[in-house]
Amino acid sequence: MKNNTFDLQDHTMKNSWIILVLSILLTSCGKSQSISITDFSQEGLQDYTLLDVRTPEEFSDGHLENAININWYDANFVDQLKDIPKENTLYVYCKKGGRSAEAATLLDSLGYKVIDLQGGYDAYQAKQ
Repeated sequence: MKNNTFDLQDHTMKNSWIILVLSILLTSCGKSQSISITDFSQEGLQDYTLLDVRTPEEFSDGHLENAININWYDANFVDQLKDIPKENTLYVYCKKGGRSAEAATLLDSLGYKVIDLQGGYDAYQAKQ
C-alpha cells in the first residue's frame, strides 16, 4: 500500500495558494473608491469627468460646476456613457449618495475608474 501523505499535502498547499490569490484578486478588483463630496475639489484635477446621476429636474435645480448629467433611472444609462473615455476618472454624485453608490459599482464593473462623492448634492449644498 502506497503512502499518499505527500500527495495530500501538496494538493492542500496548491489549494491554499489558489484561495489566497483569488482572495487578493477579489478584494482588489470591483471596488470603487469614495470620498465625501464636501472634501471634493476640482482644482488640479486632470483627465476627469464629473458625473451627476440625478434626474434632469434635480440637475436643473443646481449642480456642481462642469458636471454632466446622465440620469441613473434612464433605461439607456449605459449607452449614454459611450462618449466618456474610460481613461478619465469618473467622479459620481447624486442627491444623497444612494444612486451614485449604485452607479459607481456598475461603472467600475464596466471598466471605468470611479470615485463616488458620498453625501451627494444635499451635503454639498449644506456646506455652502
